[in-house]
Amino acid sequence: MGFLQAFRLSVSAMFAKKLRSFLTMLGVIIGVFSVVALISLGQGATSLVTEQVQAIGSNLVIVNITGRGALTGLSLEEALELASRPGVSAIAPVLSGQATFKHQTQNVSASLEGVTPDYSAVRNHHIKYGRSLVAADLEHRQKVAILGSEVAQELFGEKPPLGAQIRINGNAFTVIGVLEEKGDGIGGTNDNKVLIPLTTAQRLLRNMNISALYIQAESPESVDRVVVSVEASLKQIFRDEEAFRVFNQADLLDTVSQVTGTLTLMLGGIAAISLLVGGIGIMNIMLVSVTERTREIGICKALGARKKDILYQFLIESAVISGTGGLIGLMLGQLAASLVNRFSDFPTAVTFQVAVLALAFSVGVGIFFGIWPANKAADLSPVEALRAQ
Repeated sequence: MGFLQAFRLSVSAMFAKKLRSFLTMLGVIIGVFSVVALISLGQGATSLVTEQVQAIGSNLVIVNITGRGALTGLSLEEALELASRPGVSAIAPVLSGQATFKHQTQNVSASLEGVTPDYSAVRNHHIKYGRSLVAADLEHRQKVAILGSEVAQELFGEKPPLGAQIRINGNAFTVIGVLEEKGDGIGGTNDNKVLIPLTTAQRLLRNMNISALYIQAESPESVDRVVVSVEASLKQIFRDEEAFRVFNQADLLDTVSQVTGTLTLMLGGIAAISLLVGGIGIMNIMLVSVTERTREIGICKALGARKKDILYQFLIESAVISGTGGLIGLMLGQLAASLVNRFSDFPTAVTFQVAVLALAFSVGVGIFFGIWPANKAADLSPVEALRAQ
């Protein structure tokens, strides 16, 4: 018996009892759908976080200053001195805090960041309109502000904010620019914040210490060298490694990949259990089918069908049922991923590798759980089979 003939007989048998065939493959449909949907969500999460990490800037080394013991922070002078370390292209110290921003009757609470002129270039922020901070703003502690897109929308709506006065914790500031919308990033939104000169922030927040440093390396190859150099310098200042943390984008991406990869595998494994349950259902129905078709098997053997022909037919029939269920589950998973993409900002996609793996696994489940029923059918004696009612 050739493959095509066995395949046609399998399809005919499946359509002869449509409802039972559908109920048999339902477990496989749910299993493949769950696996495809959850893996696409996991890959989407990885892609989203990767984009957010890359959006921070290029060739970045990030330093979080927590302080410890008598030394609770890093001064601006100490931070700027790190710019002379080998491999450093630019450095952007930041003093951050929360503040209330007011314009006329509108109020909004957002992040306040005291920064230097290099901040926009290092952090990959672009001015939508207006101007960036300049050295004179820091030198004279100017009360000027650059608004994130969300803050600008909250305070001014569609009105142009350039040149307008806002109050930050009760102090009057002039708006000199608005940032381009950047979306969410690591640690929260990039648009719900206001930038002011760092020296002005020190006076406003009554804090002379730096919260964080963003250091841009000259090239991807020099990032590790900059990390080592910066860590050595900070150890000399703080005498305690717990007072600061230095990491780069590669560290963030590795951590994210490990976490999302583990979650994807766990979720995919949980969903795969329903595939195994579906396989057990296929096995049970195939055993029933063997019992129902005992006389048919006997006739086939009496007409010259070999043992391997019967085995072949029932294995293909089991694989066709599970493969069809896998194909339906794959299409439903693709539909679910498309709907998530359409109605949310979360990126999901069913990759070619995932589709092939899901179909291959579903067919494999059908073949594995079809071996026992197929063997049982192939081992039937023609004489005993023909006597069956």
